[in-house]
Amino acid sequence: MSLAPIQYDADDVAEEHERSGQIIGVWGPTGAPGRTTLAVNIAAELAARGERTILLDADTYGASVATALGLLDESAGLAQACRLADQGLLDASALNRVSNQVAIGGGQLSVLTGITRADRWPELRTTALADVLDLCSSTADYTVIDCGFALEADEELSFDTQAPRRNGATLRCLEMANIVYAVGAADAIGVPRMVRSLAELEMAVPTASARVVFNKVRASSVGRSPRRQLKEAWDRYGPGTDIQSFLPADPAAADAALIAGSSLLESAPESPLRSAIAKLVDSPTDHRSRTPGGPPRRKVKFSRGSVRLLAGLR
Repeated sequence: MSLAPIQYDADDVAEEHERSGQIIGVWGPTGAPGRTTLAVNIAAELAARGERTILLDADTYGASVATALGLLDESAGLAQACRLADQGLLDASALNRVSNQVAIGGGQLSVLTGITRADRWPELRTTALADVLDLCSSTADYTVIDCGFALEADEELSFDTQAPRRNGATLRCLEMANIVYAVGAADAIGVPRMVRSLAELEMAVPTASARVVFNKVRASSVGRSPRRQLKEAWDRYGPGTDIQSFLPADPAAADAALIAGSSLLESAPESPLRSAIAKLVDSPTDHRSRTPGGPPRRKVKFSRGSVRLLAGLR
């Protein structure tokens, strides 16, 4: 369902420049761990609570927010916003014009859809994207970004230092985010992949302090007591950051939302997955990581399932 755009007057925008909103980046390694599902539903929860929320699809490899929300949009709202920023024409009114407005749970969500083809990635220039994010954070309480997975910056080795970077959009979003949720699949492939990817994230974006979220948690892929198995594996081989949340595997609810082109809040409000995401949104904004000088990790007797999770690290 589409609505009229949210209108911001000059006084509102000036006030928001003084108190910038939060930018939330949702990122994770390759392998479809659930980045889009989490980004869409975090944004939906915030919008339904009356927060002014903007959802951006900055995935330059497989943008899918428009599909997840049932938006038949071929205009690539984020690319349009970047183009206006390049021309010096981007303001709150222009941002409204290129955004899709979606009604969710009595609230309203602004959506900047992603590029319609992967070969359009040069349209998301990092300088223009930074301008878009600055404007979003000055006009909304929360800006939620569905980020791509790749962090490599090999283009910087080129003699042409001004050449566009395929992964520049992801890196810039993570650099500017106040909060980064790192989403991994809860299985024997996803856990080792998350450990390696967090190390890559730390090297690529040292300022990003990731909150680890494991998605699709289920006994069939981990073993009995899957949360305990995952925690044991993470405590032993993880990078020292606590797991923020375990999102249960809930394929029926996820499929229902995708078919309906809506959020879990609307299509499956009582589902375990929706409840877990709502609790994640309610979690405190501060993030505490274990440091080398902190308390030592306690010795853990590992079960067979947790050992299997770690096999990929050897």
